[in-house]
Amino acid sequence: MLQPLRETFDPTQYPNLLVGLEKADDAAVYQINDHQAIISTTDFFPPVVDDPYNFGAIAAANAMSDIYAMGGQVLFAINLVAFPDHLAGDVLRDVLRGGAEKVAEAGGVIAGGHSVNDKEPKYGLAVTGIIDPALVKRKGGALPGDVLLLTKPLGVGVVTTALKQQIADPAHVATAVASMSTLNRQASQAALRAHAHAMTDVTGFGLLGHAHEMASQGGVDFRFFAERLAWLPGALAYGEAGAFPGGRGNNEVFFHPHVAFADGVTPLIRDMLWTPETSGGLLVAVPPEQVETFREGCETAVIIGEVIPGSGHIHVAD
Repeated sequence: MLQPLRETFDPTQYPNLLVGLEKADDAAVYQINDHQAIISTTDFFPPVVDDPYNFGAIAAANAMSDIYAMGGQVLFAINLVAFPDHLAGDVLRDVLRGGAEKVAEAGGVIAGGHSVNDKEPKYGLAVTGIIDPALVKRKGGALPGDVLLLTKPLGVGVVTTALKQQIADPAHVATAVASMSTLNRQASQAALRAHAHAMTDVTGFGLLGHAHEMASQGGVDFRFFAERLAWLPGALAYGEAGAFPGGRGNNEVFFHPHVAFADGVTPLIRDMLWTPETSGGLLVAVPPEQVETFREGCETAVIIGEVIPGSGHIHVAD
């Protein structure tokens, strides 16, 4: 879909645009001097939970995650709001409060925004961050021998779908909300200290889709070990009950040519790995000698795989 946009400009005319449309990445990066570059990104979506405040916090954390996936820090954000006439204004105020307090937790500030009337509420942010150009982390760059770590458990997609189907345990929902609301700030800082070679955040394309983007841009293959994956409480049970969002099928159709499963990987785990995540963790490729440094800075990180020679394929072992 973005190919026509790539044809509208010559990248050589914009030498300060360090990260743009040439290769898919998490955010745009524009260098303004020798030691500073601006990071720009945006994200918004309909509610994934019932509580307005939690929805605002989750949407804000999700939008800011792209800044952290590039290795940067949040400066400020602009609200993006779609809201129907029939909902009470208090609902929107709670959404905006959740977003604003999450941005403040990140060290940034809400500096404005725009709203439109819509039948379905939607909320998110346009976020501006900053980074030293020498420290920018891209999706590409992973090297054979690197260790792959994931900083949050998987399974948000099935928990939130189970919530919509009214079969979710409130305790499981609360844990998922806490995970989605957690900033990737600490994980990003740990990745910088550990001299990570590449990273991305795991969101709508699921673990396998985002892993393929990393692997293909690095000219390597990834091998994941299914038994090492961490799942949110209740996630596997909801998967067994069929509580999968529609994006699961889309991800499988688009990415399956690039993924190979070992015979011992069950159909349930395969389906779970195609499933979209919301405000997921960072997938980070770290040199083996730096793994402990990374885990000291991000105690939630789990080793889930390794980088091997290849050309962009994902192998899932049991």
